[in-house]
Amino acid sequence: MKVGFIGTGSMGSILIEAFIQSGALIPEQMLINNRTRSKAERLAAAYSGLRIADSPLNIVQESDIVFLCIKPGEFKPVLDEIASAATASHIFVSITSPVLLRHLETQVPSKIAKIIPSITNFVLSGATLCMYSDRMTAEDKELLENLLSHISAPIRISERHTRISSDLSSCGPAFLAYFLEKFIQAAVEETGMPEEEATALASEMALGTGKLLTTGGFTPSSLKKRVTVPGGITAAGLNMLEEDLHGVFNELVRTTHAKYEEELEKMEAKFLGQKVD
Repeated sequence: MKVGFIGTGSMGSILIEAFIQSGALIPEQMLINNRTRSKAERLAAAYSGLRIADSPLNIVQESDIVFLCIKPGEFKPVLDEIASAATASHIFVSITSPVLLRHLETQVPSKIAKIIPSITNFVLSGATLCMYSDRMTAEDKELLENLLSHISAPIRISERHTRISSDLSSCGPAFLAYFLEKFIQAAVEETGMPEEEATALASEMALGTGKLLTTGGFTPSSLKKRVTVPGGITAAGLNMLEEDLHGVFNELVRTTHAKYEEELEKMEAKFLGQKVD
């Protein structure tokens, strides 16, 4: 099986390196291309046997599965370039959330999947969201999910839940990192604690909390209850957070959804010449 990657930017490179480091793929099975060739060359230099294709078209000509790790604005021109080489046996895997499965089906005759990876896949953890067109057989889905299972927990979702699922699994690490960053800054500013020490403590806390929520049998609600003593210090802190952050996460979801709808409307215009309903 040959697997090609069109786009070796931030998420494309994470997938490539995670697949190699996990043993899911060997470099000799992989072919990569990037608009800025130097980015692809850095990966090829790090992993002996990883080949660079001269063009996206070459990727399709030589691959069975093609990962499309492309920014929304670049998607349609790339598809126009590779469409002539696409066949019904190819599996095209998009990682671009506002590009819909039906958009891709209008451009190529191939089997279509959409996945939403996460930066956590770099450490062979976290979820990968999976969506499939009707052209994908049960065997095709199993093949792709077996590959993804080396670096993540593949989770099938409805495409209509792409945005909120992505908020939780893919944007979530940045939101959580922001919370920890501010918590660390406050610890340093209020107490004079060394930043390095505060960062180490907060990071280990986040790691342990993640394990409690995934393998420790806790839910966020039950974990919060287990830690909190009525009338105690944790309870006082939680009461303050509840008051000051009331409604902020609802606003966060509305903000990300508004941005997604904006990008989706642009994709509708590019692919179909119409506005989203």
